[in-house]
Amino acid sequence: MKIILTHEVAGLGSAGEVVEVKDGYARNYLVPRGFAIRWTKGGQKDVDAIRRARKIHEIQTIEAANEVKATLEGLQLKLKVRSGDAGRLFGSVTQADVVEAVKAAGGPAVDKRAVTIGSPIKTVGTHKVAVKLHADVQANLDLVVA
Repeated sequence: MKIILTHEVAGLGSAGEVVEVKDGYARNYLVPRGFAIRWTKGGQKDVDAIRRARKIHEIQTIEAANEVKATLEGLQLKLKVRSGDAGRLFGSVTQADVVEAVKAAGGPAVDKRAVTIGSPIKTVGTHKVAVKLHADVQANLDLVVA
């Protein structure tokens, strides 16, 4: 089945690409979650609109991405959350929480889909978080959970 990706899907492609996938994968996973739409002859207009929107939101050059990376890595990210006596959190830290911590520290706007948390953060302390800024540039941040 041919589909048009509306979001970046790991191992499949980025937004605006037309890809061929198995029928069940498209019907049961990609389309219901909004990651893709079915390809039609008139779908080329949708592809063009998605590509234009993607170019507006993504960082255009590697130099600009490196500047944003330097800004992000210079920040001291602190996040206050509720925790128990042993230092275990009530829940876990999400990508949206990391984006809010960057905003609170005075950093640039970051898309929550670009934030990668290695393993779930469920304890108090310092944790590593990665932010993908460009295809070739990734910022590694230290997040202090208190």
